[in-house]
Amino acid sequence: MSKLPQLEDLPSPQGKRVLVRTDYNVPMAAGAITDDLRIRLSVETISWLLDRGASRVATASHFGRPKGRPDPRYSMDPIRLHLKELLETRGVDAARVDVLENLRFDAREEAGDLTFADELCAGFDLFVNDAFGAAHRAHASVVGPPRLLPSAAGRIMAAEVEVLDRLLHGAARPFVAVLGGSKVSDKLGVIEALLDKVDTLIVGGGMCFTFLAASGHPIGSSLFEADQVTACRNLLESGSDIRLPSDLTVLGPGGTFGADAERTGHTRQIGVDIPDGWIGLDIGPGTAAEFSDVVTEARTVLWNGPMGVFEDPRFEAGTRALAEAISASSAFSVVGGGDSAAAATKFGLADSFSHVSTGGGASLEFIERGDLPGIAALRDGLR
Repeated sequence: MSKLPQLEDLPSPQGKRVLVRTDYNVPMAAGAITDDLRIRLSVETISWLLDRGASRVATASHFGRPKGRPDPRYSMDPIRLHLKELLETRGVDAARVDVLENLRFDAREEAGDLTFADELCAGFDLFVNDAFGAAHRAHASVVGPPRLLPSAAGRIMAAEVEVLDRLLHGAARPFVAVLGGSKVSDKLGVIEALLDKVDTLIVGGGMCFTFLAASGHPIGSSLFEADQVTACRNLLESGSDIRLPSDLTVLGPGGTFGADAERTGHTRQIGVDIPDGWIGLDIGPGTAAEFSDVVTEARTVLWNGPMGVFEDPRFEAGTRALAEAISASSAFSVVGGGDSAAAATKFGLADSFSHVSTGGGASLEFIERGDLPGIAALRDGLR
């Protein structure tokens, strides 16, 4: 596999116009950005280009799901203003930086129509892809520009690939992966890939209930994928060290839960046999302690997916305990983006890990496949 081109591999940016594919698909609430990590991190690449004389830097990103047509709800205006403030705060010449309108206002972007890439690149001399969170999509702005312009990975992209390569090919042992989230089907390929790499796989979150069902435990009304039971049973019988919960926090019949729900109903801690009508929503305190002991002894930890519905304070304890244990360990720790990164931020721990990924889905696909369309396009592009 050829080397991923870095910023230093580009022709000199002096006097050049540079198109930078960024991932500014940031969370918003009431018109305000609630987590600007992806925007803040992109400033390093933008500054590098401007410091070396680029006459113009234009960032291009998607935001939300406007379904291929202009939609004022997904305008880049709030992001444009926020980036300008960040640049000015750091003494960067914001007058030389443009933020293009939402790429997904044109249906050709998600369709991978390369005519859109041709139009996007018109008037630019160089291309930089710094959108790791979109690198697993063969969208026009991701795979098209490297065909047309000298191209390289930005600082975010390069760092993400370096970290994931380290996990897959040079992880210090014991290597422990902690997987949570909703569905086994979403992560089956990742689980199979990781079992060849890790010493221990910890399974929590909604996906653990299909594993528990495969082990013969009643799971009440918990999240369950009947078509994945055989796959889970095969994994459990593979001889790999897979750890499942030994106790759970559950919600009684008729109860409601979630970030914005009324949060009704009775909760309690039980073992792993859930009565009819009850639903498992977090690992229990015993499991949290057991899992924490495992990660404390690790030298490498990958965490992707919460242990429960952490958005609801009644079911956040398991995720919090694991996050605190990983962050306090001496291991090289990687948080796989998405809900895990959101949980780390909620608990004030985001700066305590070795690396927090900007792309949850992209991280998982890289682990499963060893490559991504956006990364391959950079390696194979013009020089």
